[in-house]
Amino acid sequence: MSGVWAIDVDKLAVICANCHGKGGASSEPDIPIIGGYSAEFIIGNLTAYKNNERDCTETKYRTTSNKGTKIHMCQLIKGLNDSDIKQIAEYFAKQKFVRAKQKFDPELAKKGKEIHDMYCEKCHSESGSVASDDTGILAGQWMPFLKQAFDDFSSAKRPIAKKMKLKMDEINKADIDALINYYGSFQ
Repeated sequence: MSGVWAIDVDKLAVICANCHGKGGASSEPDIPIIGGYSAEFIIGNLTAYKNNERDCTETKYRTTSNKGTKIHMCQLIKGLNDSDIKQIAEYFAKQKFVRAKQKFDPELAKKGKEIHDMYCEKCHSESGSVASDDTGILAGQWMPFLKQAFDDFSSAKRPIAKKMKLKMDEINKADIDALINYYGSFQ
């Protein structure tokens, strides 16, 4: 690895850390924890933002001198090339996934486990905790972010695989709330 590559990825990672936290360990409930995700999953998501295939919900910088300034992912990703995206993905894939410490409903989490086992385990193995599934890590992810992700899938603001759409069409809002509590129970 060249020194130039390391400097470039470090600069890119600092930009990401403004919202996602150091090493991708977000402390903000509406911002996903991305450290430890697979590089393939990150590349797919960043590319979807770059190509405007995902809704670019507006947020605000959480740190630095830009704190409070409005921004969205499509705006941030726009200037990145494929090499930049690959470097960012590889950087965050090497980081540790730090599970969110949050309150959850134990009864809903119990129901959520049953729903996960029935509908989700095939693609989100080991309760959604395996990065190599290339589907993102669900176990220990922020619950408000998961709620937004489910809402985005349901409203077609976020691309969804055909087989996932079929499964989501079989469950209801209460099932989704139970799933969110289940994933949030991993701490």
